Parts: sequence; C-alpha cells; structure tokens
Amino acid sequence: MYDIVIVGAGPAGLTAAIYARRAAKSVLVLEAKAWGGQIINTPDIENYPVVAHVSGADFANRLYEQALGLGAEVKLEKVIGLEDRGTVKLVRSTAAEYEAGAVILATGSENRKLGVDREQELTGKGVSYCATCDGNFFRRRDVAVVGGGNTALEDALYLSELANKVYLIHRRDSFRGEEASAARLKEKQNVELVLNSTVTALLGDKRLTGVEVTDKLSGEKRVLEVKGLFVAVGRIPENENFRALVQLDGSGYAVAGEDCHTRTPGVFVAGDNRTKELRQLVTAAADGAMAATEAVKYLNA
Repeated sequence: MYDIVIVGAGPAGLTAAIYARRAAKSVLVLEAKAWGGQIINTPDIENYPVVAHVSGADFANRLYEQALGLGAEVKLEKVIGLEDRGTVKLVRSTAAEYEAGAVILATGSENRKLGVDREQELTGKGVSYCATCDGNFFRRRDVAVVGGGNTALEDALYLSELANKVYLIHRRDSFRGEEASAARLKEKQNVELVLNSTVTALLGDKRLTGVEVTDKLSGEKRVLEVKGLFVAVGRIPENENFRALVQLDGSGYAVAGEDCHTRTPGVFVAGDNRTKELRQLVTAAADGAMAATEAVKYLNA
C-alpha cells in the first residue's frame, strides 16, 4: 500500500510527487503514455519563473529525474478505475490494483477533434495535433493551423519558421490567446489570418491536399491548398473514469477550488483537468504542490 497514488506524470503530477516525497510519504505515479504531459510538445518555454528558456522535453525530463531522485516510483500503466473504501482508495490500472491512503488525479487532457468528415482517416496523412512533433515534415510547404487560443498561436509562430506559408483559421474575429503572440503573428510576412471562418471539408485522396473553409458571415467557401493541417481547438479533460467520485462540470473538468479538494475525502485533483481560469505550466506546478500538501494533511489528520 502506498501513502499517495498520483494518476498522471505531467507537470502537476510530478510536482505533486516531489512535494509528497519531501513530506516522507510513499508515492506511486501512474502514467498512461509518457511522462511530461503535453508540455513535451512545446519547443521553447519562456514564461516560467527564473527559467528564461527551456524546451518542454528538457523541462519534463528534469522534473521526472527530480521526482525519481527523491524516491517516487513511476509506472507506465493506464488507470481505468478508482474506488473509495473510506481510509483506503483502490486504484485500478490495466495491469494491476493499488491501495493508497490518498489519490491525486493529474490526468490532464487530450486533443479536441474538429469533427470534420475524414479527419480520423487523414490523421497522420496531413492532419496533425502537434506542430512541434510533425512540423518538420512540412518544411517549405503551405500549411494551416486552426484555433484561436495560445496553442494555436504558438503553433502558427513555430510553423512560420519552417513552412512556406501558414494560414491561421479561427472562427472568431479575435483571438483568445496572448496578445503578444497575436502581435508577433501579424508581423510575419508568410502568415495569413483567416478569421470568422471554419474548416468545413478536408480534401485529398490518400493524403491531405487542401482544406475548405467557410466564412461564417457571408457563407462564402474558399479552398486553401495546404499539405498540412494542425488542429489546436482545445482539449478534453480525462476525468470520465472518475465520475463516480469526482464532480464534473459541463465540459468534463473536475470541480475543485484552489485547495484541489474533490467531493470525495482523500481524492484530490491537480492540473489541466481541474476547473480553473488559467491552464499554464506554472499553474499546473502550483496545483501539484497544493494537492500534495493537502493530501499530506489529510493523511496526517
């Protein structure tokens, strides 16, 4: 039996592991894919305090090594269930079952799909959800990014250094992302903003050769001849397996305040899967620290 089982090895989960180990609690971190979470896809982090520039992959590796160095145990197993047995929580993965005194859910979120015909068929054949992963395949070609948040803006900026031309498609006439990033985009000679528009069709036979966009105001359709489409329209929190113990809002985020408590005593939530105003690396780390601190208090009570 572990003192604390943490579900998810992103910045929130690994930070929680660090704080829990510093409190001398036994810790198991379970991760379905790879440690680091979505931050590993960020080429350059420049808004984290003290660290002016670091790649997401380097940041994740350092965080992982720090947690391991303090004695946290990490296993690559997908958690599929959680049961409340009072002072003991049963965590069920695809490989085993684990008992814990407290559980921290730091599951993050997954890519939201456009919902356009043939999207799944063309994924990996021109359609991508990770510009930093796949952008290099589209050097000196025309590509498009769809979305209006920070991820979409960052993807467009990144691709503008690789691609011949970048179309940034957004359904509104202004962006939700940081104004500084939007301003930098507007200065790029090879970036064209396609606003008040949505992607209504994906073109091409075996590979993507273009996208059809429709102007929401006029209804006019336009074909953009691109070889790559990078989708950045938000993410879906991965909380469904815990619905029985954790209250979810209408978008599927776990309802929890800054103390990271859920409605079930001994179950805490941290990171991008929690209801919050700002989902950034620094707030994920803050959540991890808070969730671990509250979990330790719960165990020591």
